[in-house]
Amino acid sequence: VQLQASGGGSVQAGGSLRLSCAASGRTLSSYMGWFRQAPGKEREFVAAIRRWYPYYTYYADSVKGRFTITRDNAKNTVYLQMNSLKPEDTAVYYCAANSRAWNAEYDYWGQGTQVTVSS
Repeated sequence: VQLQASGGGSVQAGGSLRLSCAASGRTLSSYMGWFRQAPGKEREFVAAIRRWYPYYTYYADSVKGRFTITRDNAKNTVYLQMNSLKPEDTAVYYCAANSRAWNAEYDYWGQGTQVTVSS
């Protein structure tokens, strides 16, 4: 499975961005997630989605109500809509995939896309 993340950029606090993660290759992974890593910090979970019915979604407390993860299976793409962005959301965002559970170890990772939120 190859994952290609895109959509990062610079935005002011309160703004919005939408990240995309396109999967190619053996695209049967059941769960796709977004993680982020800020400078000097460990990578942390942001959101995940079950690609097949039921389409459960999972969020870190820090992004609940602001971020929304969705999927388009026809395009093998998962999106992360990020609204009401805060400076603390600044990080490199990575998409990932696994076939076991939303909170299991992820086997496949994209290259990361930078999100910068200025105050």
